[in-house]
Amino acid sequence: MEEKIKIIKDLSIEEREEVFVDIARVLEGTSREAFVEGNRHFAALSANMAEAIRINADELARDDLQNAERVLLQASTMISQFNVLHPYRLVSHALH
Repeated sequence: MEEKIKIIKDLSIEEREEVFVDIARVLEGTSREAFVEGNRHFAALSANMAEAIRINADELARDDLQNAERVLLQASTMISQFNVLHPYRLVSHALH
């Protein structure tokens, strides 16, 4: 993901928007896993960030690239932190 952040300036607007949608999708998956594991605070944070990125993907892709890089870096950092704290992925997401 970090390589996409570094080359965001070289991408077209449509490609940048796809990057934002992809990272929002990953954040949503991370949110679901955190919720299942009982980390509701991180799940809410991750879900809210994913929703904000998805809603504003068009503006982020078109407007100031420095802010776009900052948003991608923050999202990437959240995903990395979750992956460090939870190195083993859940096989099933069953809630009762």
